[in-house]
Amino acid sequence: MRDPSPAAPHYGLEAGSGSISLRKIEGEGVEMGGAQNPIVSLMPVIFIFVIFYFLLIRPQKKAQDELKKMVAALKKNDEVITTGGIHGTVVNIKETAVTLKVDDNVKMDVEKNCIARMKRKASE
Repeated sequence: MRDPSPAAPHYGLEAGSGSISLRKIEGEGVEMGGAQNPIVSLMPVIFIFVIFYFLLIRPQKKAQDELKKMVAALKKNDEVITTGGIHGTVVNIKETAVTLKVDDNVKMDVEKNCIARMKRKASE
């Protein structure tokens, strides 16, 4: 006689008189519910992405935008620091580079994207 229950039957080993046989174990096992919604199963991944966005991506993008604005607003006599650690005063501004006065009679051209921060604006 077949079991009419929808759950899959579970079997266990039964030993007796030198032989081993399988017997059906009733009432054990985990009942499987219906299929899980795919959105619910993706929620942890979505949650982690949102956390990464607000903690890592957004602040980095904000700082990058501020740096672009600062480089675009460079003027003559602004004191800047390059990514290589060179301190200098802006003497000339070209399309993609600036000329820095590092010391008396020492000028050097550096790319605009190598400017890390501004020490002091020309008006200060």
